[in-house]
Amino acid sequence: MAFTLAELESRLSAPDLLDSNVTPAHDVQQLFEAFLVKLEHGEVRAAQRDASGHWHAVPWVKRGILLGFRLGRVVAMGAENAGLNHFLDKHTYPVREFRLEHGVRLVPGGSAVRRGAYLAPGVVCMPPMYINVGAFVGAGTMVDSHALVGSCAQIGARVHLSAAAQIGGVLEPINASPVIIEDDVVVGGNCGVYEGTVVRERAVLGAGVILTRGTPVYDLVRETVHRATADAPLEIPAGAVVVPGARRVGSGWGAEQGIALQTPVIVKYRDEKTDAATALEAWLR
Repeated sequence: MAFTLAELESRLSAPDLLDSNVTPAHDVQQLFEAFLVKLEHGEVRAAQRDASGHWHAVPWVKRGILLGFRLGRVVAMGAENAGLNHFLDKHTYPVREFRLEHGVRLVPGGSAVRRGAYLAPGVVCMPPMYINVGAFVGAGTMVDSHALVGSCAQIGARVHLSAAAQIGGVLEPINASPVIIEDDVVVGGNCGVYEGTVVRERAVLGAGVILTRGTPVYDLVRETVHRATADAPLEIPAGAVVVPGARRVGSGWGAEQGIALQTPVIVKYRDEKTDAATALEAWLR
């Protein structure tokens, strides 16, 4: 059964969707399947950018994803002797299968992409990596070994998620915005980006940078501190080059002991030298 986007939004937003007296179970299953297909085609997304450049969660899309968990029952997937290809999970979210026409390069070695994730043509997945439901991964992006793209995370085009990079996910509450990594960002090895942080286009996160909602980021170039607020997430400016840093404890026993706290630091903004250092990424794709 075909559904328009307006129909999907209306029906997935209905409070009585799972009331069998209102909507038969078979119809709900068809609705959910149509929704999954839209997610996998990139026609609906868990977050969207408005005209002013701000990102917002799309609550009805997240309701649709949560519906899959409510409908699902745990089943065995794959043959029991299939090793890394044997799973026990909700039947509504099996491993997504790809064909050549999808244009995705999925290298052997234990990677998995869950149904309900969108991968654009030109995405490269190095083993082992994992992409969760609701994630959006833009064209030409590389997801390197041991990297995670969490539920509903939005990854732009031509991004490199380096080895062991962790992009956090979020499902609830439904109005909570996921992590956003915009176009042409480089995320270094062992980085962690969590709690709705927005990394603007062409930024570079050096290896080991950790960004959370409570993380202050010290900008040595603009002489300011970037922080999340009650109404807005932490944002890393476009083109910023961020490296791990430290700031000393200013008073008390911690100061006496010479204790320093981890904090990311913006040391420069992207220039020709930075671009040359990242140019080799194209050869790997």
